[in-house]
Amino acid sequence: MPTISASEPHRHRRMAESFGEDAERYDRARPRYPDALVRRITTTAPGPAVLDVGCGTGIVARQLRAAGCEVLGVEPDARMADLARRLGTDVEAGTFEDWDPAGRTFDAVVAGQAWHWVDPVAGAAKAARVLRPGGLLVAFWNVHEPPPAVADAFADALHRVAPDSPVDVRSKPSPKPLLDTAAEGVRATNAFGDAERWSYEWQWTYTRDAWLDQLPTQGALTRLPARARSEVVEAVGAAVDTLGGSFPMRYTTVALTARTPDAR
Repeated sequence: MPTISASEPHRHRRMAESFGEDAERYDRARPRYPDALVRRITTTAPGPAVLDVGCGTGIVARQLRAAGCEVLGVEPDARMADLARRLGTDVEAGTFEDWDPAGRTFDAVVAGQAWHWVDPVAGAAKAARVLRPGGLLVAFWNVHEPPPAVADAFADALHRVAPDSPVDVRSKPSPKPLLDTAAEGVRATNAFGDAERWSYEWQWTYTRDAWLDQLPTQGALTRLPARARSEVVEAVGAAVDTLGGSFPMRYTTVALTARTPDAR
């Protein structure tokens, strides 16, 4: 995934709350998460009650509900939250840091593709407060690695239309900064046991149309003017054409997990 060049991505609130511009496209085009990750969450958490932080359109929530969980979402973007509700997820509005749990507690707090928009220390502290004894925090991301032709076309076009973009798309995607920042936040709370890291590698073949459908949902493009966004999409489409109209995308889904102490 592209990385924010600044050290504190959660402070980029306008970008963090820009994904609802086309919530239907986001829900349709964004990748889901490996079944193995979902199973591990459901079998590792002490119970079925899950809080989904930055739930977006409910992609993670629906996967967890299908696995037998009871899920409540928290989402700052009203457009994303509205679609999530229409698709069956119970959602409350607000940023996680400011959200009022009203005395409710959960067996797991999860965040799919969202924890980097949360203050890492305040978020971890809030998670510890709403987790039951032995409860599980799981922050996870899909990190994609497109073929060089596609990645270079995207980076070149973005630099051309938005040379001052805060998103770094030229460096090779690495999950390490995401995981390290989340782990530092967890350690700072002194409220969790030792953090663990999970990783799942998988692959998905995208047609030209399917990838171009997802592209405008990425943070590097959500706040660009329509003409500039279209120029980037056209350039990437031309690159996919040189690959025969489709390409295999390599994904690594990474997770940072930590557990609150069991009741004594």
